[in-house]
Amino acid sequence: MAMSAVQPTFVTPLVPLQSARSRAALRGVVQQPAEKMAAGSSQEMPQSSALGSAALVAVAAVGVAAARRATDSRRGQTKSRVTACASATGAHCAEYKEELLSTVKALTTPGKGILAMDESNGTCGLRLQSIGVENTEDNRKRWRSALLGTNGLGEYCGGAIMFTETLYQDSTDGKKMVDLAKGNGVIPGIKVDTGLVPLVGGNEGENWCRGLDDLKERTADFYKAGARFAKWRTTVRVRDHSSLAVSEAAHGLARYAAICQSSGLVPIIEPEILLDGEHSIDENFETFVETWSAVFKACADFGVMLEGVLLKPSMVTPGAQSGTKADAATIADYTLRALKKVVPPAVPGIMFLSGGQSEVEATLNLNAMNQTPNPWHISFSYARALQNTTLKTWAGKDDNKVAAQAKLLQRASANSKAQLGKYDPATADEDASALEGMYVKDYSY
Repeated sequence: MAMSAVQPTFVTPLVPLQSARSRAALRGVVQQPAEKMAAGSSQEMPQSSALGSAALVAVAAVGVAAARRATDSRRGQTKSRVTACASATGAHCAEYKEELLSTVKALTTPGKGILAMDESNGTCGLRLQSIGVENTEDNRKRWRSALLGTNGLGEYCGGAIMFTETLYQDSTDGKKMVDLAKGNGVIPGIKVDTGLVPLVGGNEGENWCRGLDDLKERTADFYKAGARFAKWRTTVRVRDHSSLAVSEAAHGLARYAAICQSSGLVPIIEPEILLDGEHSIDENFETFVETWSAVFKACADFGVMLEGVLLKPSMVTPGAQSGTKADAATIADYTLRALKKVVPPAVPGIMFLSGGQSEVEATLNLNAMNQTPNPWHISFSYARALQNTTLKTWAGKDDNKVAAQAKLLQRASANSKAQLGKYDPATADEDASALEGMYVKDYSY
C-alpha cells in the first residue's frame, strides 16, 4: 500500500531571531502534519486557530527570552573583562609601585607645588629674546641654572619639569642639572610629549599630541638619567571641538600614563582646555567635564594606577576673547565643582597650570580654591606665573642672578601660601610685573 507523503508545517515566530541561541530555542518545537492541521469539523476550526496563535506567541516569547539571555551573557562577559582590567590596575608597574607612591607623596607635601621649566628650546628662546638675550645653548644653560640653583627652592617646589636638553645638561658650575635640582630638594621631572600636530579627521585647527611610538624606550632612559616624574600636554578647545579631539586626547594621555608608570615615572596628565576663544565660563565647565570624564574612562581601560598620577588641568574661566572676567571666588567655585564631578578621590594631587594669567591672578585663584577642604592636594605647576618677574630681574646678567633668585623664592612662597589657603595680597608686597597678564593666543611649549 502506498503511503501518502506527510507535509510538515513549520511555526514561524512573529519577531526576528537575534542570535544562534534564539534559533536553538526553536529546536524541539512539535511539527504538525498538514493533514492534521486541516482536519476536523468546522466547529473545531476556531479552537485550532486559537491554539495556533498561542503557539506563535509562545515560540516568539522563547526566541526573545533567548536573545535577551545571549545579550545579558555578552554584557556579563564585557563586565568581567572590565572588572579584570580594574583588578589588574598597577600590574604594569608593580616593580616601581612603592617608588611611584613615594614620589607622589613628596610632590604633594603640604605647601609644595611644581616649577614648570619644560619650554622647548624655541620657546625658551622667545623668553630670552624678550629681555634682549640671544637664544644659545649657553644662555639657556645660564637661565636654567639660575632657576634650579636657587637656594631654598625645594621648600616650596617639590619638583621641576625639565626639557630634554636640561635633563642631560651640565649646569654653569659643572654639576648635572638633575644633581643641582636634587641638591636643592627638588625632584627632576621631564616633558615627554613631542608636540602638537594637526588632527586628521578633526575640525579645522584641532591638534593631537605625538610621542607614543618610542615612549617606553625614552622613559626608561629618562629614569636612568634621574627623572622621577613626567608630563604630557595635549589640548582641547571649548567651542567647535570634535568628539575625535576629546577621544584622541583621552587615549594618548592614558597610554602615556601607563607607559610612564611602567618605567618608574609618575605621569602628570594634562589635557589643557584652551583659554583661547569667546566662550563663557559655563561652556568651559561643560568641556572640562566632558574631556576629563573621557580621560578617566581611558585610564580605567588601560589600568592606570590613579594613586600614582598627578593632574595638571587649566582653571575654569571665561574665554580670553569673551570680554568678561571672573573673580577668584567664581573661578574657584566653577573649577572645584567641575573637579568634584569627574576626578576620583584616589588621585592624590591636582597641580594647576596658569594658562597666561598674571602671577598674582594665578596665586589668588589657587588661594581661593584652598579655602575649603578638598579630597586632593590642590597646588600649582606654573611656568610663566613663577618666572616672569624673575626673568626680567635677571635680564641675562650674572650680576643679577641673586636678585632674580630672590624674586623666584618670593613668587614660590606666595603660591606655597596659596596652596595652604593662607595667601594675603594685602601683605604680599607684589612687584608691578606680577600684575601683568601673560596670555598668548595659540601658545605652544
